[in-house]
Order: sequence, then C-alpha cells, then structure tokens
Amino acid sequence: MAVELSRAVLDSVIGQAAAAHPHECCGILLGEGVSISALIPACNVHPHPMHHFEIDPQALIDAFRAARAGGAQVLGYYHSHPSGMAQPSATDRREAPGDGRIWAIAAQGELRLWRDGENGFEPLSYVVR
Repeated sequence: MAVELSRAVLDSVIGQAAAAHPHECCGILLGEGVSISALIPACNVHPHPMHHFEIDPQALIDAFRAARAGGAQVLGYYHSHPSGMAQPSATDRREAPGDGRIWAIAAQGELRLWRDGENGFEPLSYVVR
C-alpha cells in the first residue's frame, strides 16, 4: 500500500531543504492512517546541523500533545541530506528508534519515504494527492 502525500507537503519539504542548505532541515509529518496531509517545520537544534539533525524537542512535545487532544496524528519526521542521497545515512540507521514511523528524506530535489521498523529502514512508495 502506498502512502498518500499532499502536494503541499512534498513541495514544502523540498523547498525547506533547498532553503536550509548547507544545513539539514527537519520537521514533523502529520496526518491519519497512511495519508500525510500536513507538516510542522522545526528548528534543527543539533550542534552540527550540516551533517545531523535533531528536531526541537518542544516542537515534538507540542505535536504529540495536539494529537492526543484530537488533532492530526504524528506519522513521522522529515529531514534533508544537503550533500547526500535521499536515503537513510549510517547516522540515521544508528539513531533511529525503530518505532514504525515514516521518515521522509529530501536530497538533490528528490523526496523518498522510509518506514523506521524494528529491523531497520524499509523503502515506502507514495502517491501525491
């Protein structure tokens, strides 16, 4: 089953990746089921943002709190690889929690989706709506 991705989310992630270059952009993916309909851009608070990302913890707290209050669900996260490929890096693989959430990775004007599972990342297909 393919993930549904809104055109606005796709364009926003690609645009944020370009604007943040040479740093990594990052944020939170929102929606329901397998449909990503919105996002929350977040500050990359990692001390080395050219090669790593860390979503501002307050943005995560706020997103999960809003979801518990009936808002859109946190389906996953996104970030960019300014000088890499749109696939999980060794750092991504090492630091991923294996919680089953979606990771969207933007690089070189491309966006690819991955499921962060217990056994590592699995590629996901998506359709733009």
